[in-house]
Amino acid sequence: METPGLLSLLKHSVSSDKRSKSAGGLFRMFKLFPQLNSGCKMVALLGRPKKALLTNKATIGTLFGYRKGRVSLIIQEDPKCAPMFIIELPVHTSLFHKEIDSGLVRIAFESENKTHKKKLLEEFVWAVYCNGRKAGYSIRRKQASDDELYVMQLLQGVSMGAGVLPSPSEKESMEGELTYVRARFERVTGSKDSEAFHMINPDDMARPEMGCTCSVARLISSPS
Repeated sequence: METPGLLSLLKHSVSSDKRSKSAGGLFRMFKLFPQLNSGCKMVALLGRPKKALLTNKATIGTLFGYRKGRVSLIIQEDPKCAPMFIIELPVHTSLFHKEIDSGLVRIAFESENKTHKKKLLEEFVWAVYCNGRKAGYSIRRKQASDDELYVMQLLQGVSMGAGVLPSPSEKESMEGELTYVRARFERVTGSKDSEAFHMINPDDMARPEMGCTCSVARLISSPS
C-alpha cells in the first residue's frame, strides 16, 4: 500500500523528470514500477532467468548521488534492514549517467587483501572498475554518512524505482539534483572470494541489453 509519504516522494520524482533528461536510460526502465514490495510479485511479473543461478537470494541495491558529486552504492537484504555494504565510488554521477545511457553497466570491486580474516564484503579497501576501466580506489564505510541515512530513510518503502529525490535546498543548489536508481539484485556466491549481484530487470524482455551488474572479488595470488 502506498503511504502518503511515498506518494509525495513519487510525485516529486515525476515532477522532476523534466529537469532530468540526462538521467534517461536505466531510469526509464522503472517508470512503470515505482514500488514492488514482494519478491514473489517480482518473480510473477518478470519470470525466471533463462539460466539457473547458483542461489535464489535477492538483495536491494541503491545507486545514488548528487549530479556534481560522486555515486554511492548501498546493498541491503531489505529496504528496512541495515546495509551490508556501503561505499562511495570514485565515479562522478554525471559520468555514471552516461554509462547508464549506453546500456549495461558493469561495476567490479577487487580487494588485494590476500588473507581471509574478514568475510568478503567486510574488506575495506577496493579497486573499482566501471565497464572494464579502472576508476580508482574506494574504502567501504563502517557507518552510513548523513546523506546515505537520508536516502535510506526516504526509500524505506520502495523496492524499486529511479528518479530525483528531494534534497536539502542548500545541497541541491551547490551539488545539483539528488538522483537514484534502486532495484532488486540476484545475489550469486561463486566462492568465499567472489560474489556477484545481477539486477533483476523489470523490462527484461524489451531491453535485455540494459541493466547493472556488480561483482566483488578478493584477488588470490598464484604460486610463484
